[in-house]
Amino acid sequence: MKTDIHPKYYSNCKVTCVCGNTFLTGSTEPEIKVELCSACHPFYTGKQKLVDTARRVEKFTAKVSAKDSIAKNKKGKKVKRAERAEVRARKEVVVKTKDLKKISQVKLNKK
Repeated sequence: MKTDIHPKYYSNCKVTCVCGNTFLTGSTEPEIKVELCSACHPFYTGKQKLVDTARRVEKFTAKVSAKDSIAKNKKGKKVKRAERAEVRARKEVVVKTKDLKKISQVKLNKK
């Protein structure tokens, strides 16, 4: 086995979190600084604490709320087709002259 190829191992590496929590562990670095630890991570704490660096959460909530507001005013395909059918039914029926001659030839029996 080759000698002096492995880095130095620190058995008392101090890990410091942004929340203020510190603990000791073993590592090849003498000191480590982290953003999240088991004391502040939502998975371990059960509390929702959002670490938002690029406004991703705000952008997402804005996008979802905009989608919901648009969806309230939006109509489905069946509703649109029914409205178009009503408009077509309300339109006046245009009778061609050939049809008028046929209609005038028909006699109604009055009682």
